[in-house]
Amino acid sequence: MNRISIAFLCLLGVVVSSCSTDEVMVPLMAEEGEELSGGTTSSSNFSAEAFGFASPDLTFDERVTFGVGNSLFNQSWVTAPASTTARDGLGPFFNARNCSGCHFKDGRGRPPAYDGEFSSGLLLRLGILQTNENGENIGDPIYGTQFQDNSILSVDKEGTIIVTYTTLIETYADGTEVALQVPEYSFTGLSYGGLSAATRISPRVANQMIGLGLLDAIPEATLLSYADPNDADGDGISGKINRVYDVETGTRVVGRFGWKANQPNIKQQVAAAFSGDLGITSSLFPKEYCPDPLDCDDYPNGGTPEIPDDNLENVTFYAASLSVPERRDVDDQNVLEGKELFVSIDCAKCHIPKLETGAYEIDALANQTIRPYTDMLLHDMGDGLADGLPDFEANGNEWRTPPLWGIGLIETVNGHTNLLHDGRARNIEEAILWHGGEALASKEKFKELSAEERDKIIQFLNTL
Repeated sequence: MNRISIAFLCLLGVVVSSCSTDEVMVPLMAEEGEELSGGTTSSSNFSAEAFGFASPDLTFDERVTFGVGNSLFNQSWVTAPASTTARDGLGPFFNARNCSGCHFKDGRGRPPAYDGEFSSGLLLRLGILQTNENGENIGDPIYGTQFQDNSILSVDKEGTIIVTYTTLIETYADGTEVALQVPEYSFTGLSYGGLSAATRISPRVANQMIGLGLLDAIPEATLLSYADPNDADGDGISGKINRVYDVETGTRVVGRFGWKANQPNIKQQVAAAFSGDLGITSSLFPKEYCPDPLDCDDYPNGGTPEIPDDNLENVTFYAASLSVPERRDVDDQNVLEGKELFVSIDCAKCHIPKLETGAYEIDALANQTIRPYTDMLLHDMGDGLADGLPDFEANGNEWRTPPLWGIGLIETVNGHTNLLHDGRARNIEEAILWHGGEALASKEKFKELSAEERDKIIQFLNTL
């Protein structure tokens, strides 16, 4: 019998013998404003378009910029030369033809459902255990830092990515078994030779786009206050900052974006995606990459650069100002109990529920109380999730704590519930069971809970 039922029966005098004053449970209450995940910039649309709305407090001129950025985000790029000069220059090698090819409806990608599926939102980073003068990974000698599984018509594509799975069983304390998927990555039809034996593969699934500007607006001092790289407090959790290369300033700064926090700001994240995913050059990344021994200069381009600075800024603004949907069912007692359980097993030590933004170039996003459920820090997640490929100061076991806002709407928007950096988890439960390293203790506590308690945590997470 739950606490609400006991309290109700006590009021009726039905269970007098067990209803001392101390035992009557008061219903749990949501915090004031808890439903506003993105502060006053939150949206209240929970449809299949839930991730695609502008922050409501933008000015008229900012809404115009948002609209232009939205168009550029969704437009398909074509091979140069073309009559549509504003969108030519695709490739010569690429993973998708537009940004929304990976971030469909500004949402989350997934691994391919079948061999050879195109534009599902999964890409493979490549690297050897060496870095250049900026601290960036050196890629495979032939295929560079990212495997691009498509190409323009006149060029043989690099090859095809194959994902296969084996099974790993996790068992709860009550004996319930859950079958997890263990992915393995391979290639077929490699056109330019095999990968180096030294090359390591890091799979990355495209994440939802919401709330990026709010995360960018969190003061650096706030992130540093949560960092504990040497575990000084002895709680087994030692989050740390990644310091990465800022292309525009030529300096090392705090990383915020990407699965390993390897990008310093939204503009560089966007420009890097244009370069790696679409083969589109920009002022930040003016060089195209072709597999050895090809020369990219042998193929027509769409200008120098292929996306001008004003359009790059428009897409950056669009990405920064996408609104976070409000939470649903915040007053539901099962959800509130799930929230308590989430905190009690220490999930909230990394998935920090509430943060404050500071001053920001987009006024609507400044000085907001937000609930992203992240500390933006790197954590060792154990060997089970390791890719073995360092990224600046992130080692092969470390990943940035992903924000949890919007997690309950991914299925509505994108038609799947795949989670984690490579989409191996098919739902929230599997994602929890993959936690290791610094999160192992929390996972073990989750496994000790009853089925009802586990379900309440998942109910809570689905309201985010």
